[in-house]
Amino acid sequence: MERVSVDGLADAVMKGLEEYAKLSTDEMKKSVKDAGKFCKEEVSANAPVRTGKYAKSWRNKTTSENANAIQVTVYSSVPGLPHLLEHGHAKRGGGRVRAIPHIAPAEEAAEDKLLKDIEKALEG
Repeated sequence: MERVSVDGLADAVMKGLEEYAKLSTDEMKKSVKDAGKFCKEEVSANAPVRTGKYAKSWRNKTTSENANAIQVTVYSSVPGLPHLLEHGHAKRGGGRVRAIPHIAPAEEAAEDKLLKDIEKALEG
């Protein structure tokens, strides 16, 4: 019977856990970046079209990243307009302009995609 030291076993377990943590962190970061790109594409595809400038104004960028976390922001380069289109607004002469929800559905779809991608990455 072979004896294994507790220190050797603990080192082996810790090494395995560190490898799993690195792999899972890398997969999650990749999934978050993919979800940000997907969200931008969904908003652009469903944005109201008059001239096409608004749909083309959507961007995504990594706003912060460290060893364990990442934050991706999806935004329009046209300030103020997304809020007015998403929620509607009052007209100058009275009445309201109807809301055109296109950001919230894209955000929900991207969130669902992110959860599925993370689950798939952690299972496999």
